[in-house]
Amino acid sequence: MFIVQTAERLKKIPPYLFMELRKKINQAKADGVDVISLAIGDPVEATPGSIIDELCRTARDPLNHRYPTDEEKGMLALRREIARWYARRYGVELNPEKEILGLIGSKEGCHHFVLARVNPGDIVLMTDPGYPAYRASILMGEGVPCNVPILPQNDYLPALEDIPSETAKKASAMFLNYPNNPTGACATQEFLNKLVAFAREYDIAVCYDNPYGEIVFAGQERISFLQAPGAKDVGVELNSFSKPFNMCGWRIGMACGNPDLIAAISKVKENTDSGIFNAVQFAAIQALTGEAGFIEEMLSVYGRRRELVLKTLQKIGIDFQPPRGTFYLWVPAPKGMTSLEFTNRLFDKTAVVVAAGTAYGQYGEGFIRISLTVPDDRLQEAMERIEKEFAP
Repeated sequence: MFIVQTAERLKKIPPYLFMELRKKINQAKADGVDVISLAIGDPVEATPGSIIDELCRTARDPLNHRYPTDEEKGMLALRREIARWYARRYGVELNPEKEILGLIGSKEGCHHFVLARVNPGDIVLMTDPGYPAYRASILMGEGVPCNVPILPQNDYLPALEDIPSETAKKASAMFLNYPNNPTGACATQEFLNKLVAFAREYDIAVCYDNPYGEIVFAGQERISFLQAPGAKDVGVELNSFSKPFNMCGWRIGMACGNPDLIAAISKVKENTDSGIFNAVQFAAIQALTGEAGFIEEMLSVYGRRRELVLKTLQKIGIDFQPPRGTFYLWVPAPKGMTSLEFTNRLFDKTAVVVAAGTAYGQYGEGFIRISLTVPDDRLQEAMERIEKEFAP
């Protein structure tokens, strides 16, 4: 039998975490196990009705079934509304014609950023623990990932001053993500100012992934990288409709910031895809103009679930003060257990699936990630199972 050889670059890329988790969950369900997954950040509550209505209304217009308006950029009406959103929510001024680009989700932006900025062999800095797609994007672009640890003693922010100067000089780009997946940590204005100075000193282009920017709890303000003076000189911010408006399956997001990087990413896109379905773009405009209140409703839901999980963990001897961002909890494993041992015991004994911290990098050892994006009754059931298994 003839075997087709695939590209060498693919051999460097580990299996995608969430695809592997889905396989594990589906197999267990097929075996009749009542699995509760707390592993994947995919909100179960419905997208607001007004957004769905706008999708349906505009999908009935035959013109919207042609190639999308302003194909690779996103329609100007959407980019203008994104600019207004950034001005209202973050006090950031953006030129919709040169500093905003529509994306098929922010994950696409990570990949296109690498193709637009990174040359083969370039070092790309990325936080560890960190979202696995950053590493995959770097490797597919033939860059060299370089882990920058983010540790609890530094509030899960990278110690930029500890990055060796020789490494920084060879780096062309850096991935960061706050509010952070998986830790839930939030950046500070002081840190962002340092980041801009660091990037400028070493000519590093920053890709600041901010899909959880709206998911912050009491006492934590919303922060955009672009609020930092000079941020637009050194990087772009990726954002998404997935998390704030429960639109994960709609695949729409944006890149904002440095006009040269935006133009370069746009060039990648115009040679890769044909843009976002117009009706989805019109629905996204409705989200920005009419559904800010939905974000507050969901924060209340996540806050309630968060307290339930924290109380349960306290009962089994895991007492910690979590950061105030995202709908994840970055949970220390019980003493004497590794991340994988804790994850496997949860699955084998309680049929509760969580993500092992080591899936996000070597510095994720000793932690698991719990997602709050499940119905209340299933989360309650999961916590009861965990308490029964681990209670002293």
